[in-house]
Amino acid sequence: MCWNSNLQHSIGVIGTLRPPLLTDNLLKPSVGRMGRLGLTTGARDPITSALHIVLGNRVGLDIAQVVRWKTTPESKVEPYVRYAASFAGYGFYGDVIAESEKYRWMGPKRYDYAGTKVFLKHRSYEAEVAYIEVKSEEKNSTLERGRLSGRVRPLRSSNKSERVICRVNCTVCNKKTDQVSMGSPRSVPYPPPEETRWLRSKGRYLSIGAAIISCRNEKAPDGLVADAHLSDGFLHLILIKDCPHALYLWHLTQLAKRGGTPLNFKFVEHHKTTAFMFTSYGTESVWNLDGEPFQAHQLSAQVFRGLVSLFASGPEV
Repeated sequence: MCWNSNLQHSIGVIGTLRPPLLTDNLLKPSVGRMGRLGLTTGARDPITSALHIVLGNRVGLDIAQVVRWKTTPESKVEPYVRYAASFAGYGFYGDVIAESEKYRWMGPKRYDYAGTKVFLKHRSYEAEVAYIEVKSEEKNSTLERGRLSGRVRPLRSSNKSERVICRVNCTVCNKKTDQVSMGSPRSVPYPPPEETRWLRSKGRYLSIGAAIISCRNEKAPDGLVADAHLSDGFLHLILIKDCPHALYLWHLTQLAKRGGTPLNFKFVEHHKTTAFMFTSYGTESVWNLDGEPFQAHQLSAQVFRGLVSLFASGPEV
């Protein structure tokens, strides 16, 4: 797909007055159309959305390009491109969306029912994930503060004092970078090898999630990652290793609590990155791309910073 950086179009989204979709919940954290609308405008009503269009308020939205290289272990390499605006998940998240397809006649309640069934089964999957190491100024300064205090503290996004929440006129999203301009992704899929270092994690996982935005909603008031931003050029890779049922339930209850620390567990890996690659082994789950099932044995994902311009002001928190 070719991108023309000279074409600068903005998208206006006006929601309906019906209640928010139940994709706006803990078991299906892709947040759906209305959820994304609430995260970008601070409200879900159509009048607010229309006013942002009239006033010309704009925010950039990061978009993840997801490339499926192989559908099954036996299939040939055939690249197939999809895009995700909020979330991509495997394991628990994929099983929920796949199970819910069997109960479409239940309406929105099928997600709660399917989520309960999948949680009780407690299935884990073997996979390998490779991701680009990010050496940000924020991480370096955090380490330096740790050294000055006499010991190096582990980097935890769940540490409330280090959170920088995305909001209206967000300084992180508006910060200029040395990378390509917003809406103009690189012509090559990843930076040159000398600019990157790939790290790998392999094991059995209950879920693998990639949050492009915070995914805040009624059942997860702080979202999957509280300090994720609309347009900072990063996604948050969340790897939930196989663990006892009770500990996974504890993790989920932390997601449902305002001010919770769902990432502050030994069985949880959290990596802020710009791209990752995934390969499954043995029994496979499916991927959940913004609430749609997506079968993939091997895939890669890369974030394009501010690829979409939306008429909105940013989240009000």
